[in-house]
Amino acid sequence: MSQIIKAGLVGVTGYTGMELARLMTHHSSMELVRATSRSEAGKTLADIYPFLHRLPLGDLVITQPDPVDLANECDVVFLAVPHKTAMEIASALLDEGVKVVDLSADFRINDKATYEEWYEVEHTRSELLSEAVYGLPELYLDEIMGARLIANPGCYPTSSILGLAPALGAGIIETDNIVIDAKSGTSGAGRGAKVGTLFCEVADSFKAYSLPRHRHTPEIEQEISKIAGTDMTVSFNTHLLPIDRGILSTIYTKLTADTSVEEVHAMYTEFYADKPFVRVLPQGQLPETRFVRGTVFCDINVVVDPRTGRLVILSAIDNLCRGASGQALMNANLICGLDVDEGIPMAPMMP
Repeated sequence: MSQIIKAGLVGVTGYTGMELARLMTHHSSMELVRATSRSEAGKTLADIYPFLHRLPLGDLVITQPDPVDLANECDVVFLAVPHKTAMEIASALLDEGVKVVDLSADFRINDKATYEEWYEVEHTRSELLSEAVYGLPELYLDEIMGARLIANPGCYPTSSILGLAPALGAGIIETDNIVIDAKSGTSGAGRGAKVGTLFCEVADSFKAYSLPRHRHTPEIEQEISKIAGTDMTVSFNTHLLPIDRGILSTIYTKLTADTSVEEVHAMYTEFYADKPFVRVLPQGQLPETRFVRGTVFCDINVVVDPRTGRLVILSAIDNLCRGASGQALMNANLICGLDVDEGIPMAPMMP
């Protein structure tokens, strides 16, 4: 039997930490040996997450975040902490030879000035930006496998970039006037109590937020610009759905020439043929958030409107699993030499 990889999780009390703990109960080659929280230290995981009672991880005692202890005990560490906090912890762990998967935004943006403009904090470890690999396996598999620092993509960017990549790569859509209309479940806002995400504020309602400057915009523009080979600006618009989890992105683009839906569908199918976690649905079947719930699948389909010359791309993911913790586990698997799908649930939670 191969040696078990020891993992640490900094920031276990948020939704992404909770989801990662759920996923780690299924992993046969990686063991969570450290889970940290300043507010819940001394409790067990089962104390704060009753769903872990009588499961192997339930008895794990939560500790204070200590980079020295994490470095001594862990081969890889997940950072599920807010931006600005992650950069310092990541640097300390890397100095001790520990591999890091950062779920914050601290290493996603390649340019220091752009990061500081959108996140309004100083980036104190900008020397690591050129080393960090953007953790989207469908686009950067080889780079991820050789990395020691992964910038785990944001949830909205994952859905948007995967939706746009085939069309931009083939040059069948114009690179300007792209509109991304994205909707997320309330877990995307985090687990902290806020009036705007209380049940009575969200139920039976639907609203836009963070218009016209959502922090995920530069991340999306950075990555799709690389695919297209030219600088791109998109209109990125976010909405809050009265559901727990899931993202549906409807992306409006302009075709460069008359192209049938059959041609575009075949192009998408071929692009993702060897990428098992992106499912291009049969023609006429549109993505729904319930069919990716609790998985790392991204479901995609396309619609061509010949009257307007538009290609409409629809992309659905689970914001907590594919958009955060599940994708982080995929990346950890890859940088630790495991199969990408180890510990990853394949069937959605239905209903």
